Amino acid sequence: MTEETPPKPVAEKTEKSTPKQAAPESEKSAPKPVAEEKAAKKPAENQSEVIFIGNKPPMSYVMAVITALSSDATTEITLKARGRAITTAVDVAEIARNRFVKDLKVMSIGIGTEEMPPKEGDNRSRNVSTLEINLAKK
Repeated sequence: MTEETPPKPVAEKTEKSTPKQAAPESEKSAPKPVAEEKAAKKPAENQSEVIFIGNKPPMSYVMAVITALSSDATTEITLKARGRAITTAVDVAEIARNRFVKDLKVMSIGIGTEEMPPKEGDNRSRNVSTLEINLAKK
């Protein structure tokens, strides 16, 4: 894996990106770099939101889907489930799509297997099925 480096302060970014000029101190402390930083984050906000499905009732996850879609920043949602929660994930996708958000489409479905460590007392690992459902609002 690659090692992450901490982000540099805004002041360092602006000094390196612009040529050094003889500017008064009042112009150097202007909030202009903050506005540029917010503008750079907007395209990243449109990324897919991930909802992990577990043991709760399906309607609680449906509400999470509806809440995530109500913000203008999110148009795609990924439901992820493992093992027995797979049936709940399918129910959540169908309830949200058929009852609440009529223009919600299933973009892709991915299946897989994860190797889990052995339970206490067992001597071998076990395989657990996984499911990812990608939903997008058109």
